[in-house]
Amino acid sequence: MGNKVEQEYGANQIQILEGLEAVRKRPGMYIGTTSEKGLHHLVYEIVDNAVDEALAGYCNEILVTINKDGSVTVLDNGRGIPTGIQEKAGIPAVDVVFTMLHAGGKFGGGGYKVAGGLHGVGASVVNALSEWLEVEIYRDGKIHSQRYEKGKIIHPLEVIGNTRKRGTKVTFMPDDSIFETLNFDFDTLRTRLREMAFLTKGLKITLSDKRAGREKEREFHYEGGIKEFVEYINRHKDPLYDKIIYCEGEKDGVVVEVAMQHNSSYSESVYTFVNNIGTVEGGTHLTGFRSAITKVFNDYARNNKMLKDNEDNLSGDDLREGLAAIVSIKVADPQFESQTKIKLGNSEARTAVDNVVNEQLTIFLELNPKIAKIIVNKAISAQRARIAARKARDVARKSTLSDSMALPGKLADCSDKNPENCEIYIVEGDSAGGSAKTARSRATQAILPLRGKILNVEKARIDKILGNKEIQAMITAFGTGIHENFDISKLRYHKIIIMTDADVDGAHIATLMLTFFYRFMPDLIREGHVYLAQPPLYKLEKNKKTWYAYSDDELDSILKEVGRDQNNKIQRYKGLGEMDAEQLWETTMDPEKRILLRVGIEDDNESEVDLVFNTLMGDKVEPRREFIEENAKFVKNLDI
Repeated sequence: MGNKVEQEYGANQIQILEGLEAVRKRPGMYIGTTSEKGLHHLVYEIVDNAVDEALAGYCNEILVTINKDGSVTVLDNGRGIPTGIQEKAGIPAVDVVFTMLHAGGKFGGGGYKVAGGLHGVGASVVNALSEWLEVEIYRDGKIHSQRYEKGKIIHPLEVIGNTRKRGTKVTFMPDDSIFETLNFDFDTLRTRLREMAFLTKGLKITLSDKRAGREKEREFHYEGGIKEFVEYINRHKDPLYDKIIYCEGEKDGVVVEVAMQHNSSYSESVYTFVNNIGTVEGGTHLTGFRSAITKVFNDYARNNKMLKDNEDNLSGDDLREGLAAIVSIKVADPQFESQTKIKLGNSEARTAVDNVVNEQLTIFLELNPKIAKIIVNKAISAQRARIAARKARDVARKSTLSDSMALPGKLADCSDKNPENCEIYIVEGDSAGGSAKTARSRATQAILPLRGKILNVEKARIDKILGNKEIQAMITAFGTGIHENFDISKLRYHKIIIMTDADVDGAHIATLMLTFFYRFMPDLIREGHVYLAQPPLYKLEKNKKTWYAYSDDELDSILKEVGRDQNNKIQRYKGLGEMDAEQLWETTMDPEKRILLRVGIEDDNESEVDLVFNTLMGDKVEPRREFIEENAKFVKNLDI
């Protein structure tokens, strides 16, 4: 946690920028969406305010509670929101915070040196989008209370008692006329709160669920901060050395914290944060980190004769193979390249991270030559594989030209050349591929049959991956290239649909494909181009009529409707190959009738997605067994 910011934090440090009227009319502008994601965003906004108190050195405990009635309470032991009259507004500062947009100690009023908060709108937006909100402030020996309904003050701020405590307690009930759901998900909150605790060492965050039948509690408290975050990322992997490399420092007002450790895998897991907000697309701080480690390790390899004079430098990709790292910076005035705050633009952040990592990593390697040699040797091994893969990578590069001559022979392409109208079905097996080719709408639906299970990219190096014929066929068909050559504007189909059997094998094949997409073309998933087809599980025939059921529950409801008797002819589909072309079109491919599941990644849980892929597809059996046992009860259909 930060050292205490010795600045005044009273009513006049709360600045007012504009009013609140628009929020209820256009909630999406302020929290992105009114879906479940937006609902949880309300909690993060209030928690962010408490974390800001922790960053300033005044708070070390936050309690988040989902109450029995479905409302949420956030309690911190910070200084308490100021209760005095804010001169400019002529009303108590707490009312300014909860009723005026862009009001708070973060906008140059001197209350905070750095602050998080996704859009800097915080408490007032939560208030505007809540049926009711109550705040209790423990400050100056008094308990101050205030209640709002739909953003409006119900009674003036009043003192309701005395206390020795300090801090702020906010309880709110989201407005069901605005949100699609009011059902808070414990696991979604747990993921984000765990991340916040990792990023603020010493801060204890407790999450409790008091709802009937769902009671549970989790506590997050990491004295090691982001060092423990790296341990968490690597916990189901094999670290190559015992120590976590840690760099910390400040330059030009940018506070830099970096922790890293290599593991035996082939994928990179580097996560970047600015003021505790995840920057999914990286930015200048990531660039500074990458340039520093590339320079430092190459200098070390040259100085210690691990690279010969005639050998090429190790590339950044070589050095980051199997690297788990957290880059966390704090900056007073973050500049982002997009409204969603996923890419940092501050030039001083690059210099600060580069300098701090350069200086401290150099010292670490000199003091730990064994670890330095392990990392450099792994990178040299990766370099050899990269050179061997160059030939195969050329295939991937050529695919970006969308040259129809280079398209794989087994691809049945569609005639429409506008990618927005086109979709490609990745189909398991030649027999299902044959049916799909007959069934499809030739203008807009392409079919690419794959033989058997594709390579598990979680366990293979780049040369082996790019030498795999099934993976080559997908890269060439999509047209985007991979990794640093990836260009989404070259995508030949706006829908990529994975169509596998509705059984355990089919689910495994789908997961192998998703692992490949996530590791090599993650933007296909992030931008919503990847789907899972949902073939039916059952066909029911009775009196020359046919019904299809996509789940056991659906079959039950159809049987209730048509009656259970000996005239029912029920077929359980074991695979797509059991359907003729007409049935496959009618149930799984007809845009008017089919069911597709879109695959997506939330911006704020990338590290958790990475962990799931590694757990499911990595080498260690025990974590995989535990994960499946823990999550099996949530799975309704193996393809989901």
